[in-house]
Amino acid sequence: MKPNITVSWLDMDRLDRMLDSLPAAQASARDALLDELGRARLAEPWEMPPDVVTMNSRVRFAFDGAEQEVTMTLTYPKDMHGDPEQLSILTPVGTALLGLQVGDTIRWERPDGALFDLTVRAIEYQPERDGQYHR
Repeated sequence: MKPNITVSWLDMDRLDRMLDSLPAAQASARDALLDELGRARLAEPWEMPPDVVTMNSRVRFAFDGAEQEVTMTLTYPKDMHGDPEQLSILTPVGTALLGLQVGDTIRWERPDGALFDLTVRAIEYQPERDGQYHR
């Protein structure tokens, strides 16, 4: 069972508009993100809990219970600039992270069909926590 997720209505609106403009070649990424958004609880941006992964959050996470952690910023495709610490929301890991709370683990399927577990360890930066709603 997947953990509950929370998404701000502002992120939901921006993601809906992004999904509407995706080319057909990205249908599987679109469908995966739509499935996640469909189960999200909506929140006001200014009431977003500070330990929830939102768009443009800098997140520390680990795969399959490993001690080694990865830190990346969850990013819209239009904002990707080749920075190795950016993670597109359209990747399997990006889609899996959205809306999770610190401590949550989710099992997710890679494009090759293999499963991985992803655990959120910390949120180093969350725009809503800093009062940044217009990003």
